[in-house]
Amino acid sequence: MRIYFLFILSLLFFGCETGQTIEVDLNEKIIIPKHYVLSKTSDPILIDGIDNEKVWNQAKYSDDFIDIEGLKTPTQKTNVKLLWDKNYLYVFAKLFENHIWGDITERDDVIFYNNDFEVFINPNNHVFSYGEIEINALGTVWDLYLNRPYRLKGKADNSWNIDGLKSAVNINGTINNPNDVDNFWTVEMAIPLDKISQLKTTLDYDNPKIGDVWRINFSRVNWDYELKNEKYFRKKINDKYLPEYNWVWSQQGTVNMHLPENWGYLIFSENNYHYTIPEEEITKQILYALFREVSFGNLKNLKKLNTDTFINFKLKDNNKKISCNFLKTDKGFVLSVKDGDMKFSIDETGKIKNKL
Repeated sequence: MRIYFLFILSLLFFGCETGQTIEVDLNEKIIIPKHYVLSKTSDPILIDGIDNEKVWNQAKYSDDFIDIEGLKTPTQKTNVKLLWDKNYLYVFAKLFENHIWGDITERDDVIFYNNDFEVFINPNNHVFSYGEIEINALGTVWDLYLNRPYRLKGKADNSWNIDGLKSAVNINGTINNPNDVDNFWTVEMAIPLDKISQLKTTLDYDNPKIGDVWRINFSRVNWDYELKNEKYFRKKINDKYLPEYNWVWSQQGTVNMHLPENWGYLIFSENNYHYTIPEEEITKQILYALFREVSFGNLKNLKKLNTDTFINFKLKDNNKKISCNFLKTDKGFVLSVKDGDMKFSIDETGKIKNKL
């Protein structure tokens, strides 16, 4: 799904004449995330890295992973499928890999220095308070909590563990053997719903109910390698590591997984059904795109304006008109958007709010 918008700024104060209009093209800035409707199961699932249970065969695999920026096609295929029951979110990932290797064995080490699979999950309807899980082909886990994204001055808490997390890896090939070509490796997880539900910033910590929507994304980090004495290492040129590949389920638009507003939608259901992203979510994505431009992008000079400066943004998309406003405040700024009866705002902290 692709949305095209033209932003027309009617500026009162921007170092230019009053009433001057500036056109800003943000077509490539608005990300409409993917979604996954997961079915509920009552069948037992053994976490062994193998999807041989009947219920797994009925679960639908995701689209192939894409490049994190959405610009390139990954060289190796990756897919995930999901299920849930009253206690767990089940994740099964299949990662095709010609050479499966890993050397990190300590929990909560920096797992993405190996090829790995990553889960990012947020039970809130904003970008604060979320968890991350990383696992390599040896089955070593790194789980951490972030109070907010790094770009918004967030801090990672590596001491946070998902108590009750179950995970397993299965290798279709031979790990750490450079003398053959491998096929794929799989990851299976049972993520306790109560532990993730506790990340909600409301007082309601109940496990998800049918119809609830969380935000989730999956990432695969893959490195070029070199061999030294028949052992795998991340490849260096001129004593500098080559950059990693980042392959994801729902594109981020930039090389940064910590943009929770661009993660996919996870819809809890009884049985798989057709889901259409509500118009209000598209409106929020527009507001997030505008926030990024004001905070970090081509509109960041707006933050230097005098307090109480007001700017009206008019967004046009053929037959659709959306009104956005910018207000400079003592602490930073407030962006607000109105689309029909829907009203949302976001301030310099990056937290979106519904406006009644």
